[in-house]
Amino acid sequence: MSLSLLPSRLVTRSSSGLFRTGTCTNRSIAARYKSGVGAEADPKPQPSTAYTSATHGPGVIPPHPGTTSTLNLSSAYLLPVYARPDFVLSHGNGSWVYDLEGRKYLDFSAGIAVNALGHGDEQFVAELAAQASKLLHTSNVYNHEWAGRLAQLLVTLTQTEGGLGWPAGQLKPGNIIGGAKVFFANSGAEANEGALKIARKVGKDRWAAAVPGRSWDSVECTKTRILCFENSFHGRTMGALSVTSNAKYQKPFVPLIPNVDVGKLNSMEDIEQLIVDDTCAVIVEPVQGEGGINIAQEGWLKALRKRCDEVGAVLIFDEIQCGLYRSGTLWAHSSLPIECHPDMVTMAKPLANGYPIGAVLLRDSIATMSAGSHGTTFGGSPLACALGYHVLSRVSKRPFVANIMDTSAYLTNRLSLLPGWFPDILESNIRGRGLIMGLGFKDHKDPARVVSMARERGLFVLTAGQDAVRLVPSLNVEKKEVDFCVDVLESCLGGLR
Repeated sequence: MSLSLLPSRLVTRSSSGLFRTGTCTNRSIAARYKSGVGAEADPKPQPSTAYTSATHGPGVIPPHPGTTSTLNLSSAYLLPVYARPDFVLSHGNGSWVYDLEGRKYLDFSAGIAVNALGHGDEQFVAELAAQASKLLHTSNVYNHEWAGRLAQLLVTLTQTEGGLGWPAGQLKPGNIIGGAKVFFANSGAEANEGALKIARKVGKDRWAAAVPGRSWDSVECTKTRILCFENSFHGRTMGALSVTSNAKYQKPFVPLIPNVDVGKLNSMEDIEQLIVDDTCAVIVEPVQGEGGINIAQEGWLKALRKRCDEVGAVLIFDEIQCGLYRSGTLWAHSSLPIECHPDMVTMAKPLANGYPIGAVLLRDSIATMSAGSHGTTFGGSPLACALGYHVLSRVSKRPFVANIMDTSAYLTNRLSLLPGWFPDILESNIRGRGLIMGLGFKDHKDPARVVSMARERGLFVLTAGQDAVRLVPSLNVEKKEVDFCVDVLESCLGGLR
């Protein structure tokens, strides 16, 4: 067999989060195999060592005057809640960004899974300019043309591609009207705040309806408990923070909202013990992002849905990081049986490619909020919704989605070689789905070291949880950029030894 066509093992995750294997042809990886002679040869690939030296680190080149002045201004006037590296980004193009010194970085963080179309996308910029010149903001006192259009697109895509109780592939656009509602906010945290408020209201209504003569506003109502899960991340506002079970984030701000229980992802025992009659809401990420790229198992989600139905609890899927095609399908739960589906989905990050927007998508059966019960000044603005419509219309096209899956398979294939080369450093399994991927490390100090080393070689990646490096590139990332990313990671992992 020609080395240029040498097959390599492809490792992907099924919708249940389990691994399956197949065979793919990968010219780029095959080209890096050692040469053999004839059919008896046993060629083996080798990790890249092309980026062993730091090229983007401090002191490599003199700082630009603008870098020094910007860092001084930030130090003097910004609340120091971020530990940023000492360079200043100036512009971007596609998956690449540049600093004031002219150094080029491959952005496999995408603004923390935000820049779906990358940086400087010409069509997106044109849409932004066109809408901003017409109508930027109105508040929600008045109607405008874009909120309804974006809401309709979210609902109809969910109905046809699967999610929120609709099975994938069984409906065609236009076959059904209604069935779900949308509330627009400004961020993922605000979307989760809205979802928790809706669930609390539904819980009170259900408590009142269970016994004749009860009123939802009674002080005796006990159906107010919320269940979240370890390693979750739902935001930093007080309500969202209360269901983000991380002491580092929570401890300085206690007391938080009461009646919150914490379970373990994929623990059947916790489902039975912690979801009780007083539970009004359960919130979970089908693929945990910030917490380590951990996938909720299909059987566990089915049991979670069943238990919520038994006690009348609202099931919320936080798909702020894993949704909107990041996992390869519209929602991370789109391809799962409807017995796993939630009552609400929250979203934000990639919806408007970096312009702030968040949303709650909920079934009609729990869309009981009335005028004045919730609101926002900036949420769902004409500009945000126009941009969201533009982005979602593009990323939902079949060729775009197919390219996500093709690139994901290519990335997964390359990453799958790393545990074999670095067994003393990495866990054996590659985490994630689609273009939300993670490398698990045995030493919890190593992820931050690799992130720093990669940055000094022109690559942006992120940590996730205590033990993982997270890869969340733009959804239109190219295979040649995957090659650069993984080559840098291989060089960095070699430098840890």
